[in-house]
Amino acid sequence: MEVMEAIKARYSVRKYADRPIEPEKIAQIMEAGRLAPTASNQQLNKHIIVTDKDLIRQMVDACEGQKWIETAPAILVECASGDRTMICGQSARSMDGAIAMSYMTLEAVSLGLQFCWLGWFQPEKVRALLHIPEDYVVIAVAPLGYPAVPGQPSKKKTADEVVVYNQM
Repeated sequence: MEVMEAIKARYSVRKYADRPIEPEKIAQIMEAGRLAPTASNQQLNKHIIVTDKDLIRQMVDACEGQKWIETAPAILVECASGDRTMICGQSARSMDGAIAMSYMTLEAVSLGLQFCWLGWFQPEKVRALLHIPEDYVVIAVAPLGYPAVPGQPSKKKTADEVVVYNQM
């Protein structure tokens, strides 16, 4: 699958098939995250893949009671240490995590899997559950797996609505 095909095929899934993810596919997804660029090439990210069913069940509480995440055979938790604000005013670690998550999402889609990138979680509960050190920022939580039913990408605005050349 070409990159643009994966971009167009990606959609959020909230119910996963009762099917484990092959270890070689998990390794490929993690490799995509490892190869993602980071600010100043510091490479301070950690990509945690949670596959233990008991831990996944416990993640429901950390994710504000979203019971559907229990259907996922894996949950990716993205974090990074040593946060700093770049001169542009943005968090280097949040940007690094978003880039890595995007790379891993596209690799997962190319392998027939789907994600649902969550913004509704309690970082401190995730930290405690997964024993993440205090100097790490918990950036993202994303259940991952094979969709239980086929889905569709969300409708997107047209290029005319979101693309601007040179000046606004």
